Amino acid sequence: MNQGKIIEYIDQGKFVSSLCLQDKGNKLHLLTLSNREINLSPKRALLVSGTAIDANRPREELLDELKKSELLRNNLKEQIDVLELWELIKEEEEVFNHKYYAQLVFGETVTEAHLSALVRALFEDHLHFKLKEGHFIPNSEERVDLIKKKKEDEEARKQKLEEESEWLKRVLKGEKTADFSTKKELVNMLIKVALNENEKIPSDYKYLKELLHISGISDAQSVMGLLIKVGVWEKDENLDLLRYAIQTTFTSRQMEESLSLPGKKLDFTSREDLRSLPVMTIDGPQTIDYDDAFSFKWDGDELELEIHIADVSEFILPDTMLDQEAAGRSASHYFPRRQIPMFPEELIESTLSLKKDSDRMTISLLTRINTEGEILDYRFVPGIIRVQRQLTYEYINQELTRNNDLAKLYKLMQRLYQNRIRQGALDLSLPDLDIKFNADSSLTIEQVPQDSPSRLIVAEIMILYNNLAARFCRDNQISVLYRTQTPSTEIITQDELEYVYYVFKQRRKLAPLHLSKKPKPHSGLGLDAYIQVTSPIRRYLDLVVQRQIKSFVMGKDLIYNHKDLEAIRISVMPILKELQMIKRNRMRYWMLKYLSQNMDMQYKAIILDELKTKYRIVLYDIFLLAEIKKPEGVILDHGQQIIVQIKTVHPRKDILELKYSGLKQ
Repeated sequence: MNQGKIIEYIDQGKFVSSLCLQDKGNKLHLLTLSNREINLSPKRALLVSGTAIDANRPREELLDELKKSELLRNNLKEQIDVLELWELIKEEEEVFNHKYYAQLVFGETVTEAHLSALVRALFEDHLHFKLKEGHFIPNSEERVDLIKKKKEDEEARKQKLEEESEWLKRVLKGEKTADFSTKKELVNMLIKVALNENEKIPSDYKYLKELLHISGISDAQSVMGLLIKVGVWEKDENLDLLRYAIQTTFTSRQMEESLSLPGKKLDFTSREDLRSLPVMTIDGPQTIDYDDAFSFKWDGDELELEIHIADVSEFILPDTMLDQEAAGRSASHYFPRRQIPMFPEELIESTLSLKKDSDRMTISLLTRINTEGEILDYRFVPGIIRVQRQLTYEYINQELTRNNDLAKLYKLMQRLYQNRIRQGALDLSLPDLDIKFNADSSLTIEQVPQDSPSRLIVAEIMILYNNLAARFCRDNQISVLYRTQTPSTEIITQDELEYVYYVFKQRRKLAPLHLSKKPKPHSGLGLDAYIQVTSPIRRYLDLVVQRQIKSFVMGKDLIYNHKDLEAIRISVMPILKELQMIKRNRMRYWMLKYLSQNMDMQYKAIILDELKTKYRIVLYDIFLLAEIKKPEGVILDHGQQIIVQIKTVHPRKDILELKYSGLKQ
């Protein structure tokens, strides 16, 4: 019977002393120092006193006896030097009982209080002894060192947690004193969490989860807001650039190589001097990379047309640092508010671009065309030009009414376009979207037509260069990567169809574009052969093709063979697809941002497809694909124009909910 005895046990990692009020066999009814009565399994009792007191005495007397016992045992515990005891027996292989340890500390005569004090001391030490099957066994020196290190690490962790939680709290309060530059490790962890497309914080970020929990942050969106608040990210940060590790800057070594190129001694002796030609560029007002220009002159009913492409291959040699970086980027990236060039901007502006009043090396196409659009002759030459005029699309559109030669050029380019249409080309262009950022942080989206005279002139001239370059490579067996496209699986007749509806439906029927080492037709352009070589400043594959053509026309060995080109194709194509996806995502983000700022507006849309419970639609103003739930009691047809309103929009989460608001009148 244990009634009246002092029962000691461990509860939640702490040593507890109690008095047994009643022994019920399968459980002990105990009184604790806090004057609580509890039940305990006898198996959990660690120490049981040999003597007992009358459990029927008044409660206050029982508590007083328990407190006296507790005080005595704790006082004795303070006299125990656990380290000294461990030093005495750490080499022993025998397992000793509590009494032996107590005798080593207190001498031969030990009481229940001595035993309790010994057990308490060893239990609370957590370093030199481990409790196993009711006995305390000394840890090895290696184990002690390991535990010490773990404790030190835990203390350091607690201190760091406290320090960084205070820092986060200051950030959340908007205090400017919270400098993130001293918290790079923490900021990097926050960035990884924010880039995780799963809204929940990953379970392997245990420390960070604890830290954010203390600060009241529980999801990736909140972490993103924190990074914006701290100044690491902008409010509209392009997260895809970070997720896909898109390089946005150049290393110091790459810049050194770039800065050395403008001073390169140029050899004009092997080039055709075309500086007397009236060369012009036509681009947008914000253009900085002028990689194409042209000049023309009418000779009766024949047009002498020279198309000049910047000879980037003269400066960017294969396998140099800049070449490798350009291959890794594969193209320049153009996003609203941001451009990421394939080459350093300083090099583009100072050396590569066809700038006005500067001698520039080119790979020029010299051709003669009659008014029916027939190519009478053409040849590619390494040239040297001097741009006389740098013009904008808008200027050319206005000049057409005043310049007869320019008007005739436009008419001939229309003929080339119509010839391609007759050969099966499909014109599925839609206006470009120009996103403007206003001073009050609002957005304006404007449609920029792509069928203006100036844009048609430039487009057809570039298509002509690429087409003749493809024929030139084909006829001279120059290894290049051709752009090919098989005929569409179905040709939709526009007839009475609304144009936007027609374009979206026909685009789905297009066969995919391929890069091929063999020349094949490009059905979408209505051409027998096609390559891209007119933008070597902005597209790496154009630079590769330019190197091949230049080598041939200068009588040198080709730089790439079929195997090299295949390796380049395999390397570059995934990057280009990735970039297309990033660009689509970014444009969609800005469109949703625009819609979020115009929640009360009504939007014109057109029905594209009928799904099970929804309709797929396209918004006219911004050509954005979306879905709406089928309205009750209303049946809508393909191509039908409707009005929709916004229910919910969240740009960062890519959420857009629209509701049907009626038919367009």
